[in-house]
Amino acid sequence: MPFTLQHLIALLPLLVTSATLILVMLNVAWKRNHGLTFLISVVGLNLALLSIIPVLEVAPLQVTPLLLVDQFACYYMALILAATLACVTLTHAYLGEATLNAGETSRQGYPGNREEMYLLMLLSAAGGLVLAGAQHLAGLFIGLELLSVPIYGLVAYAFFDKRSLEAGIKYMVLSAAGSAFLLFGMALLYADSGSLGFAQIGASLSDGGGLLVQIGIGMMLIGLSFKLSLVPFHLWTPDVYEGAPAPVAAFLATASKVAVFAVLLRLYQISPATAGGWLNDLLTLIAIASILFGNLLALLQSNLKRLLGYSSIAHFGYLLVALVASKGLAVEAIGVYLATYVLTSLGAFGVITLMSTPYNGRDADALYEYRGLFWRRPYLTAVLTVMMLSLAGIPLTAGFIGKFYVIAAGVQAQLWWLLGALVLGSAIAVFYYLRVMVTLFLNEPNLRRHDAPFNWGQRAGGIMLLFVALLAFAIGIYPQPLLAMLSGISLG
Repeated sequence: MPFTLQHLIALLPLLVTSATLILVMLNVAWKRNHGLTFLISVVGLNLALLSIIPVLEVAPLQVTPLLLVDQFACYYMALILAATLACVTLTHAYLGEATLNAGETSRQGYPGNREEMYLLMLLSAAGGLVLAGAQHLAGLFIGLELLSVPIYGLVAYAFFDKRSLEAGIKYMVLSAAGSAFLLFGMALLYADSGSLGFAQIGASLSDGGGLLVQIGIGMMLIGLSFKLSLVPFHLWTPDVYEGAPAPVAAFLATASKVAVFAVLLRLYQISPATAGGWLNDLLTLIAIASILFGNLLALLQSNLKRLLGYSSIAHFGYLLVALVASKGLAVEAIGVYLATYVLTSLGAFGVITLMSTPYNGRDADALYEYRGLFWRRPYLTAVLTVMMLSLAGIPLTAGFIGKFYVIAAGVQAQLWWLLGALVLGSAIAVFYYLRVMVTLFLNEPNLRRHDAPFNWGQRAGGIMLLFVALLAFAIGIYPQPLLAMLSGISLG
């Protein structure tokens, strides 16, 4: 198949992101400059986002047997790039500027090298873009490893904090185990079907496949469930969220999981062998367990990052409801829910990031440190309150629109058990989200160790955070533009 100009246009987001990370690498090698590295990363990611516009004109287009660039891929590429851009902005606010004034004996920012954090985040984003367009098991594995391996370094980036190092080791070991399951499952599928393409596997296994295929698909599901932290493969999640630097936890919760869920959705929709029958029953059990365990364990948390970690387990359980529904509104519901979840998670982790600036020991993730925040930083409190309401799925927030669509997809497919679990899980979740909100307005007992700087709203991270909060409200009140964008999306 000859490589044409159209193929080049279709690959623009990936090429621009790759060029950006090469520029960042050269900048680090030539002369370290935190501000310049941040600027190159932001400009590159914005250009990559804009390059999706010409890509839509040539889509759908198969670029080698490994990648298919269609409207589905373009949407998820845009979501991954937007999430990465927000996380890079938060990273700049988090790392701060290391300035030593006369008479000072300690640095007022991150004490190590800063620039590599941007490089690792861009590398991981490039892996996410490959996953969004993957239509071949080799493309899936390359994308997944390119996404996962830089995250090992990102999670352990605060090397002087033992919690960060522990989280990095846990994530590396368990992620490697998940990849091993995934690879073995792929080998079994190839052994039975003789092909690595999603569509070809689906066509050759349209009769449901034998025992080898069922074991292969089951092992692949285990590998992807590790990445998505679905029960019972969720044990790493709270520890890694707690130990990782706040912007990295935001990246892990948003861009990383969106990319993995996008490829799971494509695999599930394209290959008839993966839809229906025993796999639906297995996914139903995983979804119910994730919703109930995630929400019940979140009730016990007094650490905000751990609470958001358990909350994310429940949210991906909700998403499985739409995945099992498979037909009708399912693809649109997943697109809406992931967009609202990404927006809300970025806002919640953004507040933790700004509270942890300038870098000083561990992050401000203990719930007691947010006690009375309203009396010190009212605007920051407003942002976190909107995010908690959105995560709880309260009307007039983006989260309500996402949850409404997932419920609609479940009703259309008559998945009553799953919907019962979703409603029960959502009711439990309201309690712990409201507990966070109430803490913000309590009287301040002067226990705080961390606080956001007074000029946080004038920084890039603060401006982005206020924009996210406004967008969460705007989508909740007027979701039509998002719904119109998603209504025409189909796979292939």
